[in-house]
Amino acid sequence: MSQMQAPSAAASPSALPLTGQDRGARVREMFGRIVPRYDLMNRLMTGGMDGEWRRLTAMAALPLGSVVLDLATGTGDLALELRALGARRVVAADFCAPMLDAARVKLRERRVSGIDLALADAMALPFANGSFDSVTSGFLLRNVADLPRALAEMRRVLRPGGRAVSLEITHLRSGPLATVFNSYFKHVVPAVGGFISGDRVAYQYLPASVDAFPDADHLSRLFKEAGFASVSYRTVGFGSLAIHAARRA
Repeated sequence: MSQMQAPSAAASPSALPLTGQDRGARVREMFGRIVPRYDLMNRLMTGGMDGEWRRLTAMAALPLGSVVLDLATGTGDLALELRALGARRVVAADFCAPMLDAARVKLRERRVSGIDLALADAMALPFANGSFDSVTSGFLLRNVADLPRALAEMRRVLRPGGRAVSLEITHLRSGPLATVFNSYFKHVVPAVGGFISGDRVAYQYLPASVDAFPDADHLSRLFKEAGFASVSYRTVGFGSLAIHAARRA
């Protein structure tokens, strides 16, 4: 485990990896920095509910007996849920090698088989057309530099009729709950994340990336424009997250 560092100062929006041709590389480097405390911060930020949200995401993929690609697998929690729910095989992919290293340790400690780790970029997947029965992702889409391209890649590697399922933070409707959540998300999370991980900038990026991300209805339209059918979503976390499910037409 890395030595605790002093939290970094507040970053200007231009310092965050939100735009630019090098966005992917900067996002990769940022996630690599926070690996040692990544799981802990997920538990703290969500009050321990992130595991339940991943379980619901895995259920929506209908994994029983299927071959599933889990994108942005991180330390492997969603891949583990898919396997526990009966996926025949899971390819757990991420473009951040340190995340995959942490996932490898977790799989070894839990003695889980049937999950293969792969270093892969969601915008240029190294898999043949129609390779998977389902494609899942947890907190991937707001981090990609080209969202339509990422959705097109998800569709390409799905077999006809296969399912794509995405868990992502979304925008709350205006009201008192949204005011409280936004205050927590934009002020408390960066402060706690900076203290726990030693990297305040990474947790300032989190709310900033949501600000720039489509809401759940808009994301549904983007799925349809990418060639998906039967697009639907449900919200969890008091409406702060959306689980989208779609079928390759």
